Amino acid sequence: MALRYIFLFAIFACPSIYSIPPADTMTGVFDERIKSLRIHALDDDFGLPVTVLGTGSQILVEFDHLAEEREYFRYSLTHCNAFWQPSGLVESEFLDGFNEGTIEDFEYSQATTVHYVHYTLAIPNQDIYPKVSGNYLLKIYPEHEPDSIFLQCRFMVSEQTALVQAEVTTNTDYGLNNRYQQLAITVDTERADVDDKFNDLLVVIGQNGRLDSEQLLRQPLRLQGSKLVYEHQPNLIFDAGNEYRRMEIINDQYPTMGVDHIELHPPYYHYVLYTDTPRNNEIYNYDQTQHGRYFIRQYNSQNSDTEADYGVAHFTLDYQGAPGDMVFLDGDFTQRRFDPNSRMVYNPSTGLYERSMLLKQGAYNYQYLVVPQGGKRGYTAQIEGDKYQTENEYFIRVYHRRPGERYDRLIGVAAIQSRP
Repeated sequence: MALRYIFLFAIFACPSIYSIPPADTMTGVFDERIKSLRIHALDDDFGLPVTVLGTGSQILVEFDHLAEEREYFRYSLTHCNAFWQPSGLVESEFLDGFNEGTIEDFEYSQATTVHYVHYTLAIPNQDIYPKVSGNYLLKIYPEHEPDSIFLQCRFMVSEQTALVQAEVTTNTDYGLNNRYQQLAITVDTERADVDDKFNDLLVVIGQNGRLDSEQLLRQPLRLQGSKLVYEHQPNLIFDAGNEYRRMEIINDQYPTMGVDHIELHPPYYHYVLYTDTPRNNEIYNYDQTQHGRYFIRQYNSQNSDTEADYGVAHFTLDYQGAPGDMVFLDGDFTQRRFDPNSRMVYNPSTGLYERSMLLKQGAYNYQYLVVPQGGKRGYTAQIEGDKYQTENEYFIRVYHRRPGERYDRLIGVAAIQSRP
């Protein structure tokens, strides 16, 4: 069973040796008129996009379409394996109902300079109800153009039959109170019906919603009856990073947090942010952040979903990077992608890295990641610094494929906060 996971990981980690590359299943927006995509637990703006099988819990997808009139958007689901590739299950195997629905919940913007339609979709619903656990990809497209995907997003359905517990320490295998944090994880499978506990589970750990730094564990250090203990393994050690930076663009009349000044160049207000500088050589300063999330807010509105306006936020960074290194903005508002939309561009005339984005009024968390030339992972060390005291959020997922089954069950999830 362990060989299966090793083989699958080899496929998705090294796609160049196969004729068909992995499908792009990352959360993303593929039409410039789609803005402010957010995926979270229903009734919890900062809740993780996870539902529990059979409980009626839901996730909520929200986004804006910059348009004057409603677009008839439809949606469908794809079941994915533990590595977020299509699992191959047919629709009747993972869904109750038809695998297509129309987004009926929408509202028009009110008294904004930029007109948009705000859409919301809750899943499961009366049309689509996942009946097996695992990873799911939601795709949204215009009614008459099913092959034109405007946006897609990930969410998960968990069985919660495995109890996942963890703790975070700064006493790591790389040193005490240094630039790292280390996890110790216990998975209790008493209720999960796992035959080969040592080989049949795959544990995935993510930090602050980032995908580039996720770690995989295939085998525990030891077994204690029904409990699997994961300790003292390299994949349990994470760069500590730093608290996310914060800025607010909640008022177009006067500057708020992180904003130097505001300019009006019709049709947009432009929020010129203070120039950021590296923090890697600064001492740690605690700041309560939301680990890269953002929150839509207009300072005097009754309903910010439809009354918050759009403006252009101008990010600048004073940083002397190594030749070939790329700098990216990281946060939920960039969908955690390293792409042209999130890449900071060096301007030789100002000596600064720059990026301008059309953003909805709200409070934003962000940080700068450096991706070395030819790399796919971002690092905090060069700009943000790695401070062992940082409060990070770790998201742990446990997958299990039973003998004879064709998909990876998600049997347990847990989110924990580090408290060094």
